[in-house]
Amino acid sequence: MEIQGKTILITGGTAGIGLEAAKQFLAKGAKVIITGRDQSKLDQAKKLYPALTAIKSDVANAGDAQTLFNQIKELGGIDILYNNAGVLSLSTNLGVANDRHSHEAEHEMNVNYLGVIRLNNLFMEMLKSRKEGAIINTTSILSYVPSVIEATYSASKVALRFYTEALRKHLEVLNSSVKVFELLPPVVATDMTASRNDKKLTPEELVKKLIAGLQKNQFTIRVGDTKLLYLVNRLFPKMAFGLVNSENNTKQLLPQN
Repeated sequence: MEIQGKTILITGGTAGIGLEAAKQFLAKGAKVIITGRDQSKLDQAKKLYPALTAIKSDVANAGDAQTLFNQIKELGGIDILYNNAGVLSLSTNLGVANDRHSHEAEHEMNVNYLGVIRLNNLFMEMLKSRKEGAIINTTSILSYVPSVIEATYSASKVALRFYTEALRKHLEVLNSSVKVFELLPPVVATDMTASRNDKKLTPEELVKKLIAGLQKNQFTIRVGDTKLLYLVNRLFPKMAFGLVNSENNTKQLLPQN
């Protein structure tokens, strides 16, 4: 897939993986639009990279999604929709039975899964009209093996992975030109994972692998430890579960004195 000259929308583009992706796509000659919920962070991103177009929008809000679509249509549309926005409510995953768990799980599912479907549905016809349109969905290493301390986050990413595979096949059956890519990161060094002591990949390296995969039309892009865990899980699922759920992680489930 060609990157130069394409217009790409990146959700959750104000920090971490999203902002790094904006930087690297700009360097490849793409026009980049980012979205986020925090106007101050959007302004900061715009100062860093003046070529960006920054639009305030919350993927969890259906009204915001429709407004975003209308604004982008007025700007001339996009060729690539990169569904990068995601949330992790770690504190409420530490033990399923607590007052906030259901609310936070609903929020994770709304952002990580339903928000993706919402935007894909809105932008699908626009993407079909392009010579080479594409959707990029970010799932996770945890879509293969669940984390017991990130149970509902893992579940939301499993849902997204299955949906992504089905959407790709659906569009193939319809002979659609829209390509559907899946990015499966390992643990990445972002604000979301700041409290974790795991081995972490940098956003810079992750996005480099993403772009390389896009250019090769590699529809499933497993990066770093995700490659190894995918193979181990196919052959030795109990071992894979243990690798993800080490004693250091699972002890967080124990009551703290």
